[in-house]
Amino acid sequence: MSKKIMLVDDAAFMRMTIKNALTKAGYDNIIEASDGQIAVETYQKEHPDLVIMDITMPNMDGIQALQAIKTADPEARVVMCSAMGQEGMVVEAIKLGAKDFIVKPFKQDRILQTVEKIIG
Repeated sequence: MSKKIMLVDDAAFMRMTIKNALTKAGYDNIIEASDGQIAVETYQKEHPDLVIMDITMPNMDGIQALQAIKTADPEARVVMCSAMGQEGMVVEAIKLGAKDFIVKPFKQDRILQTVEKIIG
């Protein structure tokens, strides 16, 4: 599949977990970023079809990165990930234009359903 997906999480384990699920489903064009600042810079260079981004990260959190990405590209498709208890941030992310959110810990099929729904 030629759709480009960017995974943004400060935890390498989380990126690896999501990447493995996507790769098994046939998505092979996956790029990664370890914080929001890197995500914004990488988005501007790579223009991925979908961004799956954690909310809580150092340097620039997911909400700030979402704002920056949506300002640069209003058509950007971003899915936020958050742990339980971050409902306020999730609501803010949706208001800012996030397409969906996935609550951690998540099941792999939830990620795949969301990816399929947004980029087919």
